[in-house]
Amino acid sequence: MGVGALTAIIGDVASHFGCTVGLHDAVTAVAFVALGTSVPDTFASKVAAIQDKYADASVGNVTGSNAVNVFLGIGLAWSLAAIYHAIHGTTFYVKPGNMAFSVTIFCTEAFVAITVLVLRRSKIVGGELGGPRLIKHFTSLFFFCLWLTYVILSSLEVYHVIQGF
Repeated sequence: MGVGALTAIIGDVASHFGCTVGLHDAVTAVAFVALGTSVPDTFASKVAAIQDKYADASVGNVTGSNAVNVFLGIGLAWSLAAIYHAIHGTTFYVKPGNMAFSVTIFCTEAFVAITVLVLRRSKIVGGELGGPRLIKHFTSLFFFCLWLTYVILSSLEVYHVIQGF
């Protein structure tokens, strides 16, 4: 119950913030709501990385959390809405937005990120996390740039600066 209430508060605060500064709801969602809900996962992954001999728990936490957010979070809500509308004899219809473009960018960048993690297993680095200082900092910067690219491209598509699908 507490998690649901906190999620509702974060969503409302982000929506009001976006409205105040003139951001579209989709931009607020990919930039602030996603960031706010991912911060606890980041700390949990850090703890897992420190306490585990391998990075599997840390990487698994991030991917598992995203899977739950997407599949359970969206799937459960949409299933309940579809059941509600079916019971009341109405049609459940959601107009398509910019999700196709955003998901394509996300999946492409996720593939790149996983490729980087696999390449880091080489003898030079020796693992997904840590390693030589320069490589460690470069990888962190690269992953931050992937996130920033995702936010920028999604935002540009929302504001029709670039064309989506």
